[in-house]
Order: sequence, then C-alpha cells, then structure tokens
Amino acid sequence: MARNRWVLKNRVVELFGYSEDAVEHKRKDGIWSEGRIWRKAPDGRIFFNVEEIDRWVESRPLSA
Repeated sequence: MARNRWVLKNRVVELFGYSEDAVEHKRKDGIWSEGRIWRKAPDGRIFFNVEEIDRWVESRPLSA
C-alpha cells in the first residue's frame, strides 16, 4: 500500500513511533525545517512530509 507524502501528526506518530509531544518539539525547535519536513496548509492544519522525515533519519552516518 502506497503512503501519502504529506500526512497529519497522528500518522507521523503511527509511522515513526514518536510521541505527539516529540513531533511538536522537533517542529517548534527547528529540528524539522518548515517547508521541507512540515508545512501549514491553507486551512491552518500542519502536515508532515514522510519522505523528508525518512531522509532526516538516514542523514546521520552509520557508526563503525
């Protein structure tokens, strides 16, 4: 089953295992950048880009 690229916070919690508070912390503290990992839709709801969260997870080099 294909997943949507832009999803709401509850889906991020489900897919990545972060708590809602952790997702908000990453967003508000700038750990996840606006426009790339999250954005506000015209109706004011906040959406997250799961493809970019995957890239963020993979951005740290693997330990030796």
